[in-house]
Amino acid sequence: MSSDRQFTIGQLSRLTGVGIETIRYYERIGLMPRPPRTTGGRRAFGPDNLATLCFIKRCRELGFGLDDVGALLRLRASDRTCSDVKSIAVRHLEAVRVKLHTLSEIEGSLTALIARCPGDAGPECPALEVLETPGPTCCAGVPARA
Repeated sequence: MSSDRQFTIGQLSRLTGVGIETIRYYERIGLMPRPPRTTGGRRAFGPDNLATLCFIKRCRELGFGLDDVGALLRLRASDRTCSDVKSIAVRHLEAVRVKLHTLSEIEGSLTALIARCPGDAGPECPALEVLETPGPTCCAGVPARA
């Protein structure tokens, strides 16, 4: 690809699969540098912008939050050290593992809830009764519906 090639925002969106409004949002929050404008006022993205957007997209696919993406972009553009990148990735992995544990607990609870429900046409549903019972993190002390 020629280094002087320019892309409209629509072309950039099609090439990366990132929505136009998302690209504009990344510009507004400073993840994407604001590209120069053509004489007609259109954004003129270059290959560096394309590479940056691909980098951002991959980070987001891996679940990195926008703050971490910004930090990784800054490390990518500086005299970074691998240890800086690794510390961000390790912290993110720990958060992912916590989410996986939570999702596993939710899966078990939903499996038990579904097992209690006969799924028939009757008006009584044990699953609703379970859902109406206050849980440990919400509504403690609130009486169940009468």
